[in-house]
Amino acid sequence: MSFASITSFLHHTSNRCVAVMTTVFAILVAFLAAFAAPALADETCNSPYMAKLIKGQEDYIYVWTLGVEGMGDGFDKLVTIGVNPKSAKYGKVINSVSVGSRKEAHHMGFTDDRRYIWAGGLAGSDIFVFDIGTDPAKPALVKTISSMAEKTGFIGPHTYYALPGRMLVQALSNNKDKGGVTGMALYNNKGDFITSYSMPAENGGDGYGYDLAVNPRKNVLLSSSFTGYVNYMRPLGDVVKDPEAMKLFGNTMVMWDLKAMKPKKIFSVPGAPLEIRWSLNDGDSWAVTATALTSKIWLVKQDKKGEWQAKDVATIGDPAKIPLPVDISIRRDGKGLWVNTFMDGKTRYFDLTNPEAPKQTYEKVTGKQVNMVSQSWDGKRVYVTSSLLENWDKGGADNEQFLRGFTWNGKELKSTFEVDFTAEKLGRAHHMKLGSNAMRTGTAYLAPEQPQKLARK
Repeated sequence: MSFASITSFLHHTSNRCVAVMTTVFAILVAFLAAFAAPALADETCNSPYMAKLIKGQEDYIYVWTLGVEGMGDGFDKLVTIGVNPKSAKYGKVINSVSVGSRKEAHHMGFTDDRRYIWAGGLAGSDIFVFDIGTDPAKPALVKTISSMAEKTGFIGPHTYYALPGRMLVQALSNNKDKGGVTGMALYNNKGDFITSYSMPAENGGDGYGYDLAVNPRKNVLLSSSFTGYVNYMRPLGDVVKDPEAMKLFGNTMVMWDLKAMKPKKIFSVPGAPLEIRWSLNDGDSWAVTATALTSKIWLVKQDKKGEWQAKDVATIGDPAKIPLPVDISIRRDGKGLWVNTFMDGKTRYFDLTNPEAPKQTYEKVTGKQVNMVSQSWDGKRVYVTSSLLENWDKGGADNEQFLRGFTWNGKELKSTFEVDFTAEKLGRAHHMKLGSNAMRTGTAYLAPEQPQKLARK
């Protein structure tokens, strides 16, 4: 079933039926075509335990890229792009490191010392560790962690969250039934497994996972939920025809006691809550997320009694037109939020001056399909990528694969450069992280991985 025919089917169905569940069904189907995730997209969305932030001009963007069979080497790879306007390599590919396999490259995250990037794919359980401290322009693959499934029973590593001397990895699925019940794995920075935590599947929990975000001042970790391997790796046409598959999506967020790593409260948040962003503004203790299936912004905040509550506070576009919010990026002062919507290719800006009532003040079509959105610490530069999943990206002329850069003056996004990942024979551009020459460090504590270990497919 083609992407166009699926879209046509959805609109035809919604015209014939007026029931609320029919509309949700249509949005859910479209979401499967738009799944991307995210987490930890940019400089304002990193772990609070990060030792270093780029508060000036970034020099590089690292793009975790899904390999395409017959394109270049066909493998997943970490691509380095020059983004400093003063550099002769501005808007150009500087480096590319392949991992020797294609496993649905998806997300990545820094260690707390910012010397390494951990990245993985949803088709398996391997975690790839790249040294970016020795030479920020030329990352090196130094370790592959291949024991996650064996140690934990979890697969599809998605979010890589830095804790002091540790990395907490949120998975999307499990190796038993490959459904959505999953958990988190904890490692030290050298990649040694420490322990695991299951997502709560009782007392209102669905056992699903997606993103992680910590508020140290409140001793809480907030998690969101999506779906498992049996859904996110199936061909879109198959999922559309399977009513049971359409029911297997997360509708919860969980507030955890951070120190004890125990769930404290489970929130009902219908519609697959994805990325989580805590406000970084001094004195703020609230977070926002966007629900992909229902196009809503939700606020998680303590009430007057000190109890954590979650509530729907805004609508993203027209849900009936299936905009599909797939990523968000919050300003460092918590006063604004970028939202990317895949179906209409738009990048929207919401005023968060009052987080209880966000207001959209700007929108721009930034691609025929858009996925991740990242911003610099000062908010003056915004970056957008295109790819979702191999089988769910749009087809034909709409299958753009790119990294696009913009400047933002508070009123308008102005295009500054574009890297065409198809023309460069790189693959599908997915997750982004910012890099700088100022982050160069001394001797690495992980030795480069031997070349023969990269031959696995």
